[in-house]
Amino acid sequence: MKKNKKRNFIKFFNQLNNNNVALVGGKNASLGEMYQKLTKEGVLVPNGFATTSEAFNYFLEEAGLKDKIKKILSDLNIKDVKNLMSKGKKVRDLILKADLPKDFEEEIIKAYSKLSKENKVKNVDVAVRSSATAEDLPDASFAGQQETFLNIKGEKELLLAVKKCIASLYTNRAISYRTHRGFDHFAVSLSVGIQKMVRADLGSSGVMFTIDTESGFDKVVMINSIYGLGENIVQGRVNPDDFYVFKPTMSIISKNIGLKSEKMIYNKGKKSVKNIPVTHKDKIKASISDEQVKTLAKWGVIIEKHYKRPMDIEWALDGRNNKLYITQARPETVQSQADTNYLERYHLPKKSKVLVSGQSVGSRIGKGEVNRIMSVKDIHDFKAGQVLVTDMTDPDWEPIMKIASAIVTDKGGRTCHAAIVSRELGIPCIVGTNNATRILKGKQKVTVSCAQGEEGYVYKGELDFKVKKDNIKKLPKPKTKIMMNVGDPDIAFANAKLPNDGIGLARLEFIINNYIKIHPLALINYKRLKNKVAKNKITKLTAGYSDKSQYFVDRLAYGIAMIASSVYPKEAIVRLSDFKTNEYANLIGGTAFEPEEANPMIGWRGASRYYSQEFIKAFRLECKALKKVRDEMGLKNVKIMVPFCRTVEEGKMVLKIMNEEGLKRKKNGLEIYVMAELPVNIILAEEFAQIFDGFSIGSNDLTQLTLGIDRDTGPNLSIVGKSNEKNQAVKELISQLIKKAKKKKKKVGICGQAPSDFPDFAEFLVKNNIDSISLIPDSVLKTILTVDKQEKKNKSKSFLSLFF
Repeated sequence: MKKNKKRNFIKFFNQLNNNNVALVGGKNASLGEMYQKLTKEGVLVPNGFATTSEAFNYFLEEAGLKDKIKKILSDLNIKDVKNLMSKGKKVRDLILKADLPKDFEEEIIKAYSKLSKENKVKNVDVAVRSSATAEDLPDASFAGQQETFLNIKGEKELLLAVKKCIASLYTNRAISYRTHRGFDHFAVSLSVGIQKMVRADLGSSGVMFTIDTESGFDKVVMINSIYGLGENIVQGRVNPDDFYVFKPTMSIISKNIGLKSEKMIYNKGKKSVKNIPVTHKDKIKASISDEQVKTLAKWGVIIEKHYKRPMDIEWALDGRNNKLYITQARPETVQSQADTNYLERYHLPKKSKVLVSGQSVGSRIGKGEVNRIMSVKDIHDFKAGQVLVTDMTDPDWEPIMKIASAIVTDKGGRTCHAAIVSRELGIPCIVGTNNATRILKGKQKVTVSCAQGEEGYVYKGELDFKVKKDNIKKLPKPKTKIMMNVGDPDIAFANAKLPNDGIGLARLEFIINNYIKIHPLALINYKRLKNKVAKNKITKLTAGYSDKSQYFVDRLAYGIAMIASSVYPKEAIVRLSDFKTNEYANLIGGTAFEPEEANPMIGWRGASRYYSQEFIKAFRLECKALKKVRDEMGLKNVKIMVPFCRTVEEGKMVLKIMNEEGLKRKKNGLEIYVMAELPVNIILAEEFAQIFDGFSIGSNDLTQLTLGIDRDTGPNLSIVGKSNEKNQAVKELISQLIKKAKKKKKKVGICGQAPSDFPDFAEFLVKNNIDSISLIPDSVLKTILTVDKQEKKNKSKSFLSLFF
């Protein structure tokens, strides 16, 4: 007994810190670290204790298991799924049949009794989790490799759960993962964490990352949330709510409500937990409040700062006391390890029919033959290079996930098991499609693309795709600002990796068309709508909003904020909506509010809409969204641009309305630009400069209106070659504008694609000393090199002129 007393079987959280990974594994060491050092900063961590690696090895020795396990695994072949499954089961059965040493059991019971007394109950409810001693290292996540047991009560249940956790060191996925990553099975020990349960079954729970998991953008905290216990989010059973909080301002810049169809709660039967349906009322609202989102984000930043690296954190909201708690924290192991000197981009030149879509994981593309597998017992039928299509995955699926060309699931969000593992393996994955297993058929050839932003698409057939890898570390830095044109908020964070001087054109049309989908006047006049089909669609999209107009304001604000935050504190110039009447009519409910025009391209568009009695209420919603982004979200880098402004008087009327809505020029640094896309904007540039802070050349419309070409009717053979910005008349107008803007000390840039399409046009702009060139992200790198070359030529000529 004297020998046993010296053994180190149990450690409470207040006895642990990050130096104890070898003793209790990364997960439990981290809990001890936070419990001891972060509670004083307001981060709440439920108390608990951990069994040690010494206890684990003592158990294996006392039960004589090591040699038996070695023998079973001696002819292991992880590429043979049947072999792997057979070996894993034999080892687990061996452990479960063995008895825990009595002195080890006594120490567990003693510690459990102490935790129960601390919580003033006879048998406290606990979560029992495994923590491998090689787990949660900065470059290996070991996500879900071992088991977790929730709502465990009483000594008997606890001892069984501890033994099951130990056995789970040898689950099929854990064996496969260690072998794949080169870890020696016997160099890894297992600690069991026993932690007071947070009553999330009566509240909510989820996962948060202190970095964007898809792009590696590090200025946001990403939070996923569901009702009930958190296992459903990890398992991918439920599509969660998701939020982005912008670290510099600690404001919510994105909120999307997930389906949250069921929740896991306590159960009094043989199984300690069960799933029940979520009511419709709860489905359509967020599972946590905005204030709770901000509290979690604040804690995430505190934890990240303490660990000095991006973190993957699990949290829970106790439904009894309405308090938030952190239940786990480990290093993020994918984006934080990426080489930021290189930019890898996948591109699909030609697309085909979209079969299904969902949330994309990563930014790669894969293709192959569909293998639809609905049960883990059938995974031995999977072949390398196939596309795995299933309802959802759990760690038991990992042996085939690593040989898949792509993965598509019905359920899950970006923090579910399928997403975590795919991200680490670098395999394209689409989660939360809701219908992939119904639509996609076995042996069907498909292409899975995650290269188009947050939405992932499965295309019919095996399509060719391109992969480009650029070294961006050694790129020059031109004097001329190189900015980006961005319309899709989903790809803004990924584009932020490109060397850039901000966003020169953020288009609202994409956000309205794809994020909102509804004509603003249809929302304002929702109760009076006569079109029942349109009204039903609006009802469904705006579920949870009693004020339908607020839906427009919120969705537009979130879209703008995602774009603006991606380049903060560099400027993001947001162009007010510039739909034509035929485009506005295509929005839900739009036909009731739009006239039919013979030529919408030069009709009721841009500034002329904003002050008209027919549209002014809709324009005020745009203004409210922009004010929310700047004032409530703190994104003061947002500048505003007025498109298609035909007269100075028209500009003044628009500015008056904006002023009424709290968007006043110069107030809080607000600058308002005008698009220079009409000849009148250039002819009267000095007059426009009196009321605006700068100009952005819209070369497409300027070319159209200078040469009398309608770019909406498509190419006409008789005018091919005459309809681009290189026409001398167009260039003359641009030169005039730059000179007049400089004279008035106003900024002038261009947001057309011509500088990329025609390198000599970019050279022309640089020669004329334009301040900025803004283009689509794909053209940025090429244009940087073109502009830098021309600037060096200009400098050389300027130098030589001193002598000749």
